[in-house]
Amino acid sequence: VTTELMESFTRVFVDRVCDSFYPVPQGAIGVGSAFEGWTPSERDVVYHVLVPLNPPPGHAFHLELNSAGQMAARTFCICVELVCTCKREQLGEKLLCVLHHSEAELRQKQKPSLLETLCTGSYLDVKKTSRWFYQLVRSSWLHLPESHSCHLVFQPSSRSCRFRLSKGKKNLTVEMLFGVRQGDSEIFVVSQPPEAQKGGSSISVSSQSTKADLQANIPGTVWLETYAVAEVKFFQHIARQVPCERLHLKCLQVFTCILRGTGFSSSTWKTVVMHMLTTVPLSRWRRREFTRRLLDIMEYLRHCLQVKRLEHFVLSNKGLPAEISVPPAIRTVEPLNLFEHLAQDPAAHREAMRAYS
Repeated sequence: VTTELMESFTRVFVDRVCDSFYPVPQGAIGVGSAFEGWTPSERDVVYHVLVPLNPPPGHAFHLELNSAGQMAARTFCICVELVCTCKREQLGEKLLCVLHHSEAELRQKQKPSLLETLCTGSYLDVKKTSRWFYQLVRSSWLHLPESHSCHLVFQPSSRSCRFRLSKGKKNLTVEMLFGVRQGDSEIFVVSQPPEAQKGGSSISVSSQSTKADLQANIPGTVWLETYAVAEVKFFQHIARQVPCERLHLKCLQVFTCILRGTGFSSSTWKTVVMHMLTTVPLSRWRRREFTRRLLDIMEYLRHCLQVKRLEHFVLSNKGLPAEISVPPAIRTVEPLNLFEHLAQDPAAHREAMRAYS
């Protein structure tokens, strides 16, 4: 349902921005546990979709690394550059060149450039873009065939577009994120990190709350790097090879649902299971070995806790399947330890070991 809805939205989006200099939305990509197949709870599921934004005609996006960050994600700024469109005008397109036509002519015949609408200085602003994106979704809804049979209610969100869709007694919650792709890779910079990346691999409720507060105070020109699309591709890659295609997903559901409340976030379990899928031969992920795999996962987590180190799965991982395209810098960046806080805080480490026990 979410996939069909997003296809309908995309068709309307493209039509509504075609005569403007606003970003051009591309086909949405489903990310997170709901699209990976291991949603912890059917009742609480939120369908996260990432809408890539392309620069409008006469503009280009350049990503500038801001910092390595402390939230299991690097941060970037998106510099918006005006580019020459004279050749496009010569080919018959009705488009003045923002670099080579007079300001008076541009004002009279052409709509404001992206720099004048959604940017702060020369950088694309998340909050301004979020407000524009929200209005785009809202104005597009009535043009969708789904609007005749479904009821849509928007929910508060400052860096995404979140809504609840109802049809009779059935309903679902969708959160639309937007972002910019890094080259032709599976890595994006986004308005807001998808579910599992929120709070990194924290193991305590207080730590997750602190990180949520930090995210709320991120400046408008700062975009967060996300690996959610690469992770979806990884799970698709694994599903094509394991003998029992859902066994690893059942393992994740055991730890994220049955063991909820023991202190470990879903992103911790997800990271551990992804590492195990590249450590234990895929031929051994059979139904009859389910208990053995659960014990392997617990043993791997115990080792990570003892050495106070759990490495990020995508960053600096040279063992990623070749079909998952990442920028060269991602493979060579300094490995990120998601348990760094345990090495720095003995009390947090003791708490983690108690939670494990």
